[in-house]
Amino acid sequence: MRSLISPRLLLREWEEKDVDFLLDMYSRWEVSRYLGAAPRVLDGPDDAVATLTRWRNRQDDVHTIWAIQDRATGHLLGTALLVPLMASGEELTPAEETEIGWHLHPNAWGKGYATEAANAVMAYAARSGISPVFAVTWPENTASQAVCRRLGMSHVGQTDRYYNMTCELFTNQK
Repeated sequence: MRSLISPRLLLREWEEKDVDFLLDMYSRWEVSRYLGAAPRVLDGPDDAVATLTRWRNRQDDVHTIWAIQDRATGHLLGTALLVPLMASGEELTPAEETEIGWHLHPNAWGKGYATEAANAVMAYAARSGISPVFAVTWPENTASQAVCRRLGMSHVGQTDRYYNMTCELFTNQK
């Protein structure tokens, strides 16, 4: 696991001790409503542990799902990810393209944490030779689309190539 450091943030491995935060954040509809083709909230500690296990299974030598932690306070703020996109189909399968993403607890919204964390992940992707990087958002998720634009990503348009849903596609490739 590769930890990343930015001026205010530490991006680190999710740990078992973080399950309560994970459950608190992803049991909120306002966080989960834009995640996947059939969004759902976590409904208990076992669901949170299963999510953590699923995330660990998506990681490899380069692709990672990080916990975002405030360096000054130690408080957890959310999730940042760099993972293979999942291609649409009867069963989702890893695509060749790489996705960047972020999910923050509502208490952390509006403070620039998503952009700061995503900038650290983009720099890590570049150092790791991953290019291009893509972001996918629900068409209604204007907050994440604004983060994409702050990262300098270009809007490609709508696609249904990933996650069995129609999403807005952004890339860092010009």
